[in-house]
Amino acid sequence: MTTPKISRPKFPAGYVENPTKTVAWEAVEQRLSEAKNYWLCSVYPDGRPHVIPRWAVYVDGKIYYDGSPETRHARNIAQNPQAALHLESGDQALIIEGTAGEAGKPSPELANKIAAAYRAKYTQFGYSPEPDQWNEGGLFVFTPRKVLTWTSFMDDPTRFTLGK
Repeated sequence: MTTPKISRPKFPAGYVENPTKTVAWEAVEQRLSEAKNYWLCSVYPDGRPHVIPRWAVYVDGKIYYDGSPETRHARNIAQNPQAALHLESGDQALIIEGTAGEAGKPSPELANKIAAAYRAKYTQFGYSPEPDQWNEGGLFVFTPRKVLTWTSFMDDPTRFTLGK
């Protein structure tokens, strides 16, 4: 994965006047790797937002989650892949814009990485998938495009742009 472009978010007058730091991309990746719950926002066909918590793993610069293609969020992203995802903290925010969709059958190498990451995080909660679990589908991928994050809103609001 290429290093994301870093910049400051634009704020209205009176919000954040003189931020002094930025959040390191490595810290973003660490939080994405360690998080238990990820909130996925998709869009109903009529334009209303739909938000749901998901268990997921961060592997090779993307966020993978699984579930039935019949769920509301899966049907939403099948019609409109634009999505947002965020972690649980509002004080140390991590908000991501990107696209989501069915991942298809992963390569054996990727399936092993995803399954190992899931087992490391979720076995204690009763979920430990095998690498072949997604051979027939049910694996989704969220590809980040823009990240807005801070650990202290007044000091280090940071925007990362990925891809193009």
